[in-house]
Amino acid sequence: MTPAARLQAAIEMLDWIIAAARDNGASADNIAKKFFKERRYAGSGDRRAIRELVYSAIRRWGDRPESGRQAMLGLVDEQPELREFFSGAHYGPAVISADEPVASGPQVPSWLTDRFAGPIDENERKALFDRAPLHIRINGQRAADGDVEAAWPEAVGLALPHAYELPAGTQLEDKALFREGTVEIQDLGSQAIAMAGAAAKPALTLDLCAGAGGKTLALAAMLPAESKLIAADTDRNRLSRIEPRKRRASARNIETILLGPGKEMESLDHLKGRCDLVLVDAPCSGTGTWRRNPELRWRMTPKRLEHTTELQQRLFALGSALVKPGGRLIYAVCSLLDAEGGDQTDRFLESHTGWREISIDLPIGRPYRKGLLLSPHHDGTDGFYFTCLEKL
Repeated sequence: MTPAARLQAAIEMLDWIIAAARDNGASADNIAKKFFKERRYAGSGDRRAIRELVYSAIRRWGDRPESGRQAMLGLVDEQPELREFFSGAHYGPAVISADEPVASGPQVPSWLTDRFAGPIDENERKALFDRAPLHIRINGQRAADGDVEAAWPEAVGLALPHAYELPAGTQLEDKALFREGTVEIQDLGSQAIAMAGAAAKPALTLDLCAGAGGKTLALAAMLPAESKLIAADTDRNRLSRIEPRKRRASARNIETILLGPGKEMESLDHLKGRCDLVLVDAPCSGTGTWRRNPELRWRMTPKRLEHTTELQQRLFALGSALVKPGGRLIYAVCSLLDAEGGDQTDRFLESHTGWREISIDLPIGRPYRKGLLLSPHHDGTDGFYFTCLEKL
């Protein structure tokens, strides 16, 4: 493909992504897979160049552009070499008109700027849009740190036990440690939340919003084999991904429960007041994961944020009813917005008596509003807020 044709392809892919963001459709990564599947003539170099153009535009614009062409035109001033490809030649985009709308504005949507937990200075803003590192966690019950270092000599140890960073693009699938479930890809922030949950050695743990089970598996690797873990979620497809993962990891102490949306307690009533630990890794805006999924900025609106925080409140309260006296509740979000983090903890404690904050002793993170705050610049992790509360 010519450079002009690559640019036109990037514009077309951006049109798909913009529409999906507006209509709550597929993720940008899944759209890219479908896009290239329909264009098998695009070679590996073409695909790489097109992706680079697409994600440059996504990372640059905080507010969702009206079209892919508008998004790419906005990059012309910063990447003037693009201008020559807007000629209509060589299967490229049409010539630029003088009155065409052009994407503009900051990287962080203006309506969110004042809602972050702490100020977003230039270093933190830059880190929010850097490429995410590749973090792995090894199951210390099945392998030693030396095994990882032998398999990947370039691995760099991180602040938490059994946590490593690998160079971007490292292939894991060809290593027995990964195929056998001894190594999992997991951001250091997620590992920190699991470690906080495992600190009191809970005998019965419920992961209320388990998704594909990343934190459930991490907890299983940190807890005695006789511990019992329950992974629950309302999304059948995501929950089904736990089964092959737990078989790979030989985690026989995990069971799953599919919940009905809005009717979760019908399936969890038998756990009321019985759990030593309940983890509520609540659905959120994903502001802490922008470096992985920058198009999330284009999906979030004030109305959607309001609906999300209402769901978080409900799940926070639901999880608390399942904790036994002396047990613990961890509320976590991969968000850096106060509305989803510290505000939710304050609101819960104001409306629920008989709970106390537990200090979280970890080598990363900053104490923040009865919890801990992790961020890309400060900790090298995705952005997280989480709190640990004990039921009196």
